[in-house]
Formats: sequence, structure tokens, C-alpha cells
Amino acid sequence: MKLALLASLLGSAAAFAPASTGRAVTSLNAEKSKALPFLPYPENLKGYVGEEAGFDPFRFSDFAPMDFLREAELKHGRICMLAWFGFCAVDLGWRIYPLPEAYEGLTSVTAHDKLVEYGAMSQLFLWISVAEVVSTIALTQMLSGSGREPGDFGLDPIGFLKDKSEDEVKRMKLRELKNGRLAMLAFSGVVTQSVLTQGPFPYV
Repeated sequence: MKLALLASLLGSAAAFAPASTGRAVTSLNAEKSKALPFLPYPENLKGYVGEEAGFDPFRFSDFAPMDFLREAELKHGRICMLAWFGFCAVDLGWRIYPLPEAYEGLTSVTAHDKLVEYGAMSQLFLWISVAEVVSTIALTQMLSGSGREPGDFGLDPIGFLKDKSEDEVKRMKLRELKNGRLAMLAFSGVVTQSVLTQGPFPYV
């Protein structure tokens, strides 16, 4: 009788003891994102420039290859760095001469419709399509294991990475990544602001 009573008491006490599971321990000890400390660190960012920030709030890296994501990010960042500069340069009066008479007095915003009307946009679309085809071939080869790093087309005419240490190369790549991200936001902002104000640079 005493043994039965003791067994029932131990069983009751065990019911109130915290359950020990591997999952609970993992969630408590999981590494947190530095950029967003309330979210877990995206593991698939490891090994890529900028990994230390751990910024991937929508977890794109969980369902798409990181090489593909980084290639796309670098491409759009580079395009927007050029686009922001070109957009503002036109509104500051810079031109490539000889300038067709039909393009006189155009701003960056009003140029679009005129260029479509005169067929210049069709040529632009053609050459961009050719560039996209070439880059898609390179992307497919990279995802198939060619060993090429995302965004690396062997183009460094000024020699930014020449004779640099591994740490210096990583630092330069991080600068490009950050400036590209800033340019994507900046180009969206400058186009919006120029349409709203219809004014010249700085669109205030």
C-alpha cells in the first residue's frame, strides 16, 4: 500500500515538471540576427559577404539558392547606381552631343515618352535583352557548379581588387553591396520625387 501511494505521488509530481525536449533547447539557444535581434539568424547567409548582419527578414534564403539571390541583388544594385547618376545628370543639364533636335528641353521624366515615340527605347530594349541572355547563361552555369562567384564577370578595369589581401577584397565587396542597396532605394526615391515636384534637381 505504501509503495502504491509513493508511486502515485511521484507520478503526480512528474506531471508538473518541465518537459525536456531538444526543440526547446534549440529555440532558446538559437543564434539571433544582428540586424533584427528578435528573429533567428538566417543560416543560409553564412559564407557570403555581409553575412554578419543576418538581414533576411522574409527568409528568401530558405527557399531560393543564395547564389541566385546574391547575383540578382548585385545586378540590381549596380544598375541602380548607374541609373541614379544618369537620371540626375540629365536633369543637371548633362548631354551627349550631337543631341537630336527632338530631345531638346527634355527632363529625365519626360524623356521616356519621347524616346518611345522615336524608337530609341526599342533599341535599348534589344541591347538589354542581349545582355540578359548572356548573364542568364552565366547564371545557369554558376548554379550548375562552375565555381564562379555571384556577380563576378572578371570585370575590374580600374583594378579595385588588384593585389589586395583577402580582407581588403571582402571589404570592397561589402562596400559595393551596401552602396548597391542604397542606390536601389535612392533611385526609387528620386524618380518618385521628380514626378511629384516636376522640378529640376534636387527635386524639392
